Amino acid sequence: MKGAEHREVGGVHVDVVRTGEARVKRVVYPVGFRWSVHMKPVVGTELCTHAHVGFLAHGEFHIRYANGDVEEFRAPQAVAIEPGHDGWVVGAEPAVLIEFDFEAETVQRLRLPELHSPRSAE
Repeated sequence: MKGAEHREVGGVHVDVVRTGEARVKRVVYPVGFRWSVHMKPVVGTELCTHAHVGFLAHGEFHIRYANGDVEEFRAPQAVAIEPGHDGWVVGAEPAVLIEFDFEAETVQRLRLPELHSPRSAE
């Protein structure tokens, strides 16, 4: 991405562009990626403690929260993931997420739950 800061963490490619108080990120999760296998050793927490909000532009990934709830995301799809989850790429293609965040303030600024709670049946 033009003007992006690029980094790689746990095999995940991240391009970040600052836009005012927010960041826009392109996050490419490779085939076979699983947070608990590839990121847990780097980050040192049992589950991912970040919220993720954005648009899944390519691929598929699944999320499992601490309480066992699973969410499945398939492109093209909007994404809102609460802190406290494991996640993995499904299938033979990488998952590409266009993400919007406010760094440590994402949960508060976007009014997301600080931890996942079971969803009521619809």
